[in-house]
Amino acid sequence: MCKESLLERGINPASSIDYNINDELYTLSFEEIIKAYLQTEKKDFFIELFNKTLTLNDAEIESFFQQMGQLILISSLSKEDIEKI
Repeated sequence: MCKESLLERGINPASSIDYNINDELYTLSFEEIIKAYLQTEKKDFFIELFNKTLTLNDAEIESFFQQMGQLILISSLSKEDIEKI
C-alpha cells in the first residue's frame, strides 16, 4: 500500500537516503524504511503519519523519510555506539 502510494505521487520507492554516523555511511531506501516500520507494533501509527505526509510537498516527504530512517538507525545501534555520538 505505501509503495503504491509513493508511485502514485511519482516518487521512486527505491530512492535512498545516506546517513553518516561516526564516520560510517549507512544507506536506507524509502522501501526499506517502510518495511521496517510495517514490522513493528506501531505500524498503524506509521501508516497514519505516512498518509498525512503524502499530502505535503516532495521535500517534506523526503524529510519524513530522513527522520524515520534516523530513528531506525538509532534504535539499531548498540549503547556503546550511541555513546560515541
